[in-house]
Amino acid sequence: MRLWVCIALLSIVLCASAERPAVAEAIVRAGHFVRDAAGGAWDMFKAYKDMREANYIGADKYFHARGNYDAAQRGPGGAWAAKVIRWPFLLPRSDGREFWQGSVSGRGDEDTRADQEANEWGRSGGDPNRYRPKGLPSKY
Repeated sequence: MRLWVCIALLSIVLCASAERPAVAEAIVRAGHFVRDAAGGAWDMFKAYKDMREANYIGADKYFHARGNYDAAQRGPGGAWAAKVIRWPFLLPRSDGREFWQGSVSGRGDEDTRADQEANEWGRSGGDPNRYRPKGLPSKY
């Protein structure tokens, strides 16, 4: 009986210290990517929520840059989430959204381009404070 317990413990120690097979490594990497993507989506939502709460004129570019920056800092999954999640409403980019901003909302193509520039700036690691307006409460 003691021999079998020793063999079992030795097997566990050897298996735990052995390198993982390539399939297991791929599964672990995929898990990290998914975790980062979920965290990046949360960062984007948090920035959107803060933007709505602040309701501060001229601060939207700051929140775009901040959400993208925070998401991208999480790793490849977060950067992916920042790239595929668009503003407003955190929905994928579509012609309907472009029509809404260009025609219905009155914000126009220029504002959309500026939003995308702020998104790219944050995603590429640029400091979101570049877009921070004077007077925005320090809470944000």
